[in-house]
Amino acid sequence: MSLIGIDLCRRAVCRSARLKCLQTYGCFLHNLPMYSTGKCNTGWVNIRAPTSFNHSRLQVRRDLHVTHPTLAANLLSVEEIFQKKSLLDYLKKVETEYREYLNNVNTPDKEQVGEQDLKFKRERVARLTPLVEYIRNLELKQKECEETEALLSDEDPDIRELAEIDRRSCQEGILELRQKILSCLVPEEESDESNLVLEVTAGVGGQEAMLFTAEVFDMYQSFAAFHGWLFDTLEYAPSDIGGLRHATASISGPQSYMKMKFEGGVHRVQRVPRTEKQGRIHTSTMTVAVLPEPTEITFTINPKDLRIETKKASGAGGQHVNTTDSAVRIVHIPTGVVSECQQDRSQLRNKEKAMQVLRAKLYSLRLEEETSRRYQARKIQIGTKGRSEKIRTYNFSQDRITDHRIGKTLHDVKEFLLGEDLLEEMNHALKQFSHQEALMDILGENESDS
Repeated sequence: MSLIGIDLCRRAVCRSARLKCLQTYGCFLHNLPMYSTGKCNTGWVNIRAPTSFNHSRLQVRRDLHVTHPTLAANLLSVEEIFQKKSLLDYLKKVETEYREYLNNVNTPDKEQVGEQDLKFKRERVARLTPLVEYIRNLELKQKECEETEALLSDEDPDIRELAEIDRRSCQEGILELRQKILSCLVPEEESDESNLVLEVTAGVGGQEAMLFTAEVFDMYQSFAAFHGWLFDTLEYAPSDIGGLRHATASISGPQSYMKMKFEGGVHRVQRVPRTEKQGRIHTSTMTVAVLPEPTEITFTINPKDLRIETKKASGAGGQHVNTTDSAVRIVHIPTGVVSECQQDRSQLRNKEKAMQVLRAKLYSLRLEEETSRRYQARKIQIGTKGRSEKIRTYNFSQDRITDHRIGKTLHDVKEFLLGEDLLEEMNHALKQFSHQEALMDILGENESDS
């Protein structure tokens, strides 16, 4: 069942409606924690259910399953994560560190504590304050829940009924606080709030690979429109029969990089090409690169490190093609990274776009180096920067899309290529796995330090 189906199924507010849903449609949500407000939990997602419910839309074929059960089992619920001893130990360690640093900040011994050390502790206290407040509120809420459960055995039925209502309210509050704690524990990436530069390149498969590259590029353009982001094509090199050899685009908008960063890698398509006369299925590939776009404040380039060349634009007709030096090629001499642009008739605008792409490429290289140093002793299951990593297969004959990093499969390839709900659903699953992986990494480091 897709996230859309799950969302619709959450709309069943009363227990009898959910039971009918189970009997009629085989819905599994009856096993999940339900509350009197109509709220249910799947993983880390909470959605408050409206009072209306309509099963007719569930007839759309959007099945969901995972090809690797072990990967699916690795996605733990909030309750399962909080049962881990490593998490509880880590939260105690955070509280101890917070009390110690707060005491040092409030009563500093200037002879023993340097100014730099004091500044670090102030910043650390400021970062830990929201987390510690959530931890303390959780402890209070859990005590309140224990006291309420003691009233469930009272002889008075009215008291038992009120206690049951209070218990559900406490459980809801506990779940909400636990989710906030987990959100505080998972660190935000420096580039999560950045805009991005998208690069698509045809791979193995000749003209069929180029045709698929054009479809994927259009999918991401639709995905940008779906979220209300600005999509600006920087470079576009079409093939002879309507495909795409290579293209670059700038995407800007709220959380654009955060939602697009898992798309980087090799995308594989399996289908009968237009050019195939005997009906045989071919396998072709194309590559997607998602580069966070830094601001000039966070990342600067020394102009002395650049070699800027101009040339006549090439390609299909137009008055500016092969007549004026409008195309720009910029080389970053220390790294050898190259950026070109001939999309616009103006040399100045082409230079600006080429610099935009070059800055994103260099910034991405720097982030890759930092990431590899941080995770050099550990294999990341969900990569966000690897261009050579095969991440997804689009199988047209089976009408399925499989993401190999988490083993998740969706159906309805044409709908997926529209760049709307199904792509958003896949993105959400990848984000869940990524967040949990980052959390497990933090807890693993805590175990090794203790």
